[in-house]
Amino acid sequence: MIELEGVPELIDPVMVAAFEGWNDAGDAASTAVAHLDREWKGEVFAALDAEDYYDFQVNRPTVFLDNGVRKITWPTTRLSVVRVGGEKPRDLVLVRGIEPSMRWRSFCNEILAFAHELGVEMVVILGALLGDTPHTRPVPVSGVTSDPDLARTMDLEETRYEGPTGIVGILQEACTHAGVPAVSLWAAVPHYVSQPPNPKATLALLNRLEDLIGLRIPLGELPEDARAWQVGVDQLAAEDSEVAEYVQTLEEARDTAELPEASGEAIAREFERYLRRREPGTGPGGPGVAMEGGDTPFLRDTGSGRTRPPKPEQPGPEAVPGAEAAETPETGETAEKPDAPAAPEGGAEETPATGSGSADAPDEGSGEGLDPGTEPGPESGDGAEADRDGGDGADGGSDADGRPGSGPGA
Repeated sequence: MIELEGVPELIDPVMVAAFEGWNDAGDAASTAVAHLDREWKGEVFAALDAEDYYDFQVNRPTVFLDNGVRKITWPTTRLSVVRVGGEKPRDLVLVRGIEPSMRWRSFCNEILAFAHELGVEMVVILGALLGDTPHTRPVPVSGVTSDPDLARTMDLEETRYEGPTGIVGILQEACTHAGVPAVSLWAAVPHYVSQPPNPKATLALLNRLEDLIGLRIPLGELPEDARAWQVGVDQLAAEDSEVAEYVQTLEEARDTAELPEASGEAIAREFERYLRRREPGTGPGGPGVAMEGGDTPFLRDTGSGRTRPPKPEQPGPEAVPGAEAAETPETGETAEKPDAPAAPEGGAEETPATGSGSADAPDEGSGEGLDPGTEPGPESGDGAEADRDGGDGADGGSDADGRPGSGPGA
C-alpha cells in the first residue's frame, strides 16, 4: 500500500498526465504538462522506480555535473502536485514521464494507486498525433472517453478506435475498469512539420484542458511562441511550391469540413474562455495562481527502501502515430502529399514510424518534412522495444485507445 507523508489534503483534485514517446507528436502533450508544472510551481512528491519499467538501452540515463560532481538522471515518471487558489480552488496532480518499455499493467496500477490515495476525481491524459491538418488553421483537439455516461455529460466523443495502442490508451482503459472517470485530449499535429517543439499544439491542448476542468491556466509566453512558430513554418512552406500547394489543398479540405462547425455552441465556448481570462483577481490567491505549499517536502514511503531520482526528465522527440487522411472538398478523395506514396486502402493502423495507415506522414527520423528552426533532440528510445514490451501490458486484452481520427469507426 502506498503511504504519502507531507502531502496536504487536496481540493477536488484532477490528475493530468502526459508521456513522451509514441503518443506525443511534436512533444506537444508532455510540454503542456511541463508548462503547468512550471507556471504553478509544482512540487514533486513521488517518482516511479526506473528499474521496474524502463529499458535503459532504449531510454538511456544522462550524466550531468553538479558543482563538479558527476550525477546521473534516470528515465522515469514523476508525480507533482500544484495548489490552485481562487474563488473555486482546485488542485492538480501532474504526471509526466516517458512511455514505459515494459510491465504496462503494473505501471498503470501504480499510477492508479496514487490517484486513489490522493482522492483524484478525474484523470485527464494528454496526447498528440500526426495528421493531415494545415499549420495555418487552429489545431483540432478531440476529447474522447471510454465511459458512455461521461461522454454524454461532458460533451465528449466515445472512442471507437481499434488497433495498436500506446500507454495513453492502456491507462485510460485501466482507469475505466477501476471506476475512475478518464478523458483523453488529442491534438493533431501537421505531419509535414512534426519536429518538436510545437507550441501551437501545446497551446490548443491547454485551452481545451481549461474548458474541461474549469480553471484559468496562465499561458505566459506560449501564445507569442505559437505565433512565431507559425510564421517560421509559413516562410519555410513558401520556399517550396509543392508544399505550398499541398498546404492550400489541406486548407480547402479543412474549411469545407468545418463550415457546419461554426455553430452557436462553438462561439459560446470561445466567448466563455474570453470572459474567464478577463476575470479580476489574478494576484495572489486569484484564479489560476498557485498557492504556496510551504517548505514541507512531499515524501513517499515506498516500503522497499529504494531511493527515487529527484530530477525531472528532458523531453525528446519520438515517432508518433498519425490520423486519418483529409478529403478534398470537390472529389472527396484523399489529398496526396508532395512526393509521397498513395495511402493504402482499408482501415488505418497505428505504427510508431509512420502513424495511421492512411495518414501517409513521413517518418520523423527520415529528415522529411519541414523544421521551423529547431533541431530534434536525441532519440528517447521508442520503437521496437516499446512495441515488444508494451504488448505485455494490454489490460485484459483490451486494445481500445482514446485516439480520435484513426482506425475504423474512430
